Amino acid sequence: QVQLEQSGGGLVQPGGSLRLSCAVSGSSISTTRMDWYRQAPGKQREFVAYIPSGGSAYYAESVTGRFTLSRDNAKNTVYRQMNNLIPENTAGYYCYVQYQWGKGTQATVTT
Repeated sequence: QVQLEQSGGGLVQPGGSLRLSCAVSGSSISTTRMDWYRQAPGKQREFVAYIPSGGSAYYAESVTGRFTLSRDNAKNTVYRQMNNLIPENTAGYYCYVQYQWGKGTQATVTT
């Protein structure tokens, strides 16, 4: 069974950066797709991006240009780099692989 371990996140000021990680066990990221979602306070969880087993990542229009997904196949981990953060980016961020959810990691952008 696929298990996902998320890390990263935290509290940053506007304009700052965070890197989130999602480490996978029970499957190889070189052969499976990983989706990312976010859930802002008081809102529903929404899809924001995915990285396929091969090829380029896809980003929802709402996050294009601000976030970047990358993979390290040797570590079986996907990274989500978030730059130039704004308060509206405050949310829980979740990875999703083969019907399994990570527990999420919180990113809070505030002065």
